[in-house]
Amino acid sequence: MKWFRRILLTLLLTGVAGLAAIYLINRHLRTFTGGRLHISITEIPAEDPKRIAIVFGARVWDDGSPSNSLYDRVITGVELYKAGRVQKLLMSGDKTGANYDEPAAMRKLALQMGIPESDIYLDNDGKKTYDTCYRANAIFGVKRAILVTQDYHQPRALYLCNNLGIESVGISANRRVYDSEWYYHLREFFSRANAWFEINFLSPKPIGYAKTSISQ
Repeated sequence: MKWFRRILLTLLLTGVAGLAAIYLINRHLRTFTGGRLHISITEIPAEDPKRIAIVFGARVWDDGSPSNSLYDRVITGVELYKAGRVQKLLMSGDKTGANYDEPAAMRKLALQMGIPESDIYLDNDGKKTYDTCYRANAIFGVKRAILVTQDYHQPRALYLCNNLGIESVGISANRRVYDSEWYYHLREFFSRANAWFEINFLSPKPIGYAKTSISQ
């Protein structure tokens, strides 16, 4: 049974080392976020109106309406626009067919709140955070942006966008306590490590369509 105990001990030590590495990466990303995440729109200077708001997608319900987290992201993006902090909204999310379309739900809500259609751009291939940041720069030509998402998601979004050619700050879209928020925090613990590996080792290139420049 000695061999079994040795294998078990090796697996245990490997698991502990892996969790320690993920913890250190999380600390690094949180440190990176420092000074870049704003709670209030008034904290963001108005002298750079050429920034684009990148509004990250989230779940939509079966009837096409946005979930609470997505609704709050769109509302925050709209407020940035109306406060003169951004001139365009890039709404990036997952569109898997006629029955599931995050960008369409985001666009509909923004239009209802008075945003001109000409100032809304949609990215239907923002299936994950890396894709959104990569495509915002490579496909849409975004160079400066304000990232709109909840606090738990901001460290990963800021790290990815700033390392993929977009000078970014974030604005918190937190407006309530969200269902299963503990799960999102837990998921981000591992997703941040994946983001670090994507930037430093993997550098995947998402599938894109014809370049659509957003004037900045």
